[in-house]
Amino acid sequence: MNSPASAPPRRTRTIVLIGLVVLGVAGAAFLLRRPLLMAAPSCLAGRWRGCFGTENGVLLMTLVGLPLAGLVTWVLARRRRAAGVGAAWRLSLAEVGMVYGTVPFVWLTTMPGSGAGMVPGRLSLVPLRDLLTMGPLGIVGNLLVFAALGFFAPMRFAVLASVPRILALGAGCSVVVETAQYVLRLDRVSSVDDVLVNAAGAALAALASRRWWRRPPEVLPDHRRAASATAGGKRTRPE
Repeated sequence: MNSPASAPPRRTRTIVLIGLVVLGVAGAAFLLRRPLLMAAPSCLAGRWRGCFGTENGVLLMTLVGLPLAGLVTWVLARRRRAAGVGAAWRLSLAEVGMVYGTVPFVWLTTMPGSGAGMVPGRLSLVPLRDLLTMGPLGIVGNLLVFAALGFFAPMRFAVLASVPRILALGAGCSVVVETAQYVLRLDRVSSVDDVLVNAAGAALAALASRRWWRRPPEVLPDHRRAASATAGGKRTRPE
């Protein structure tokens, strides 16, 4: 039997978690400091294209918005705890995480190229042909597009607590994005390899969060349900 002293207090765990998040953000900012510094002057000058129309600008605004995302998570968790909802922090973090971690990547993948609206849509439907031209950075970027969705969705929705379902979800969302690129003529190549790598990234991220998945309620067989109800009735019968 574990003694209460062996488990760290909840406040200590919270402080450690916040410290790790801060260190992670600081580390990411340090590694990406050069492109962030390139985008910062345009944003500070009020040129919104520099903030939301370039890859560096979107990355900068994503990091700047992290405190707001944390505040939204805290408010949602507080409201859930006040209402007596279990796993309030996990559910709130999952909701904010899968939205905040997905929208910037989808924005980047639908960002128009220089010939948007003028060149026709381009398709690449031969599997694995484009992987050679993506390069390591392109492959990592495609793996991250729906990674947050794959990581957090099973923590929020019990119906999605399955790797095949997350794989299908990632592939479906990627098909929607690639279709939008083609239909809107964004001067991008709609590739089947993008769909495959996006889906793989969602599935790998789901495996990383497996221990925190939201489990569906156990459905008892009829004979066990009847026995449980009978036992419950006996326990509540007055003596």
